[in-house]
Amino acid sequence: MLRSLHMKLVMIMVLLILSLMMVVGAFLINSVTAFYLEDFYSQMSEVFQEPLLYHDLTTPSEEEEDGAQQLFQVLEAYAGELGVDNRNRKLYILDSSGVCLVSPDGEEARLDYTENLVFALTTGLETGQAGDESSLTQDFMDVAIPIHRGGAGYIIYILDNKATSNDLTNQMLILIIEALVFGLVISILLSFLLSKTMVTPIQRLTEGAMRVAERDFSRKIEVASQDEIGVLTDTFNDMAGQLQDTLRQVENERNKLDTLFLHMTDGVVAFSRAGLVIHSNPAAARMLRQTIGPDSTYEALFPGGAPLEQVLSADDYLEEERQVRERYLQLLMAPFDRGREGGGALVVLHDVTEQRKNEEMRREFVANVSHELRTPLTNIRSYAETLTDNAGEMPPEMEKKFLGVILNESDRMTHIVQDLLTLSRFDSERSELKLARFSFGEAVKDIYNAVYMEAQKHDHTLTLELEPALPEILADRERILQVMMNIVSNSIKYTPDGGHIHIYAGQRRDKVWMVVDDDGIGIPEEDRPRIFERFYRVDKARSRQSGGTGLGLSIAKEIVERHRGRITLLNKEGPGLAIRLELNIEGPDHER
Repeated sequence: MLRSLHMKLVMIMVLLILSLMMVVGAFLINSVTAFYLEDFYSQMSEVFQEPLLYHDLTTPSEEEEDGAQQLFQVLEAYAGELGVDNRNRKLYILDSSGVCLVSPDGEEARLDYTENLVFALTTGLETGQAGDESSLTQDFMDVAIPIHRGGAGYIIYILDNKATSNDLTNQMLILIIEALVFGLVISILLSFLLSKTMVTPIQRLTEGAMRVAERDFSRKIEVASQDEIGVLTDTFNDMAGQLQDTLRQVENERNKLDTLFLHMTDGVVAFSRAGLVIHSNPAAARMLRQTIGPDSTYEALFPGGAPLEQVLSADDYLEEERQVRERYLQLLMAPFDRGREGGGALVVLHDVTEQRKNEEMRREFVANVSHELRTPLTNIRSYAETLTDNAGEMPPEMEKKFLGVILNESDRMTHIVQDLLTLSRFDSERSELKLARFSFGEAVKDIYNAVYMEAQKHDHTLTLELEPALPEILADRERILQVMMNIVSNSIKYTPDGGHIHIYAGQRRDKVWMVVDDDGIGIPEEDRPRIFERFYRVDKARSRQSGGTGLGLSIAKEIVERHRGRITLLNKEGPGLAIRLELNIEGPDHER
């Protein structure tokens, strides 16, 4: 209960009033006592310093028998000025030996020899000094005045029991207590009111702070005053608003980072200094082909790699590559929060399988190009050297034959270079499509008519089957005819003489299609995934014999894909091969 600010303020006010009243009371009581003490000695000094009284006290009358009695009679005349009432303040006369000669009402005196009385008896009679010292702590006031009368020494001793001072002090104490009680009641009421005024806004601030701590920014604290607490409340509302905006921004950034972390293609795994997993994303688990949990360790996930201590002490980052089944992974390992207890190591996994495959394809491509160009160049050089060495000696028919071979090999090299330039333009995005509308059915007929005579040379049965009313399509007509010619020409080349080649074409929804089906040598199942790769040929010897370069289907695939179409191998029963071409009627930009 005393921990509340409300009760603390009340207790502070009560203690303040109590302390104040105690200090004031003690000061007043001491002041009253000091006043009476000072007044007593001032009164005694003024009376006994009167010359007439001093004369009467020190001058004896003729034939005086009892000096003490005469002194008493003189002092009785000054009783009022001395304040002697024989109740609270009494008068005594003692001889030089300390024997009381005169006491109030003739009663036998029983005096305590105080310091003042002893001083007057021992020293005062000789020096004439009175004993007039007292303190606030004593419960009496007294004065002892030495007098010499008629050759005898006497002590006039006045003793006050402080009854009047004590009565006034008691009355004052009662008043102080009453004032204290009254002041306590008022102070408690005022302290409750004051504490309520001060604590209520603070309680509102506390409730608002608790709501903010719970991320509840729906309500603002009401500003009830324009004092310091009001300014504090207004500032707190502004702070809560800024905190809400900041938290919203932080939350958005965290969501972005979480989304990026969870859906990024690269794998990320963070380890503590102890080697345990702190964070990981799904891509890392997919790349490593294993489940990553809180209990996973660095050594278990990356065995045989750089030790964790080496990664933690690295100045930059470490790089290594490893193979996980058929995938190649590049690992980038670096420390984070270096020198802190909460630091660790971060491992980024990058799948470089495609890069490795592309590098292999580039090496194979260069090797294939070199081989394809070397063969015709070798033939050209051989025949040219033969013609040069036997110039004028060879029959004309033989020379003409050799020159024909040189021309054919030159045409073959030109065809290879043209295909390579076409692919290069596709790779560099410099080859633009010349889109125009044309009849898809007429284009298929043109291809049929163009290859009909070639098919007849090989005794092939070439048939054409078109669905009625095929629509016009938006495409590059020359490029599409190039694809169609490539497909049909391959069927004629790789179908043994006397074979059957069927061309079908039709429409399905917003697409047109063409299928070329033959009963030729076909493609083995293991070679089908690579049939559209550059320079890939199933029967390399026969392909070169027929003039093939292995680039035709690659170029066809590039053209079709730039049209957002599809070219695929169909599964069929029996010998031969079936290839399907599919294009959008409304062109490359049409939704597939």
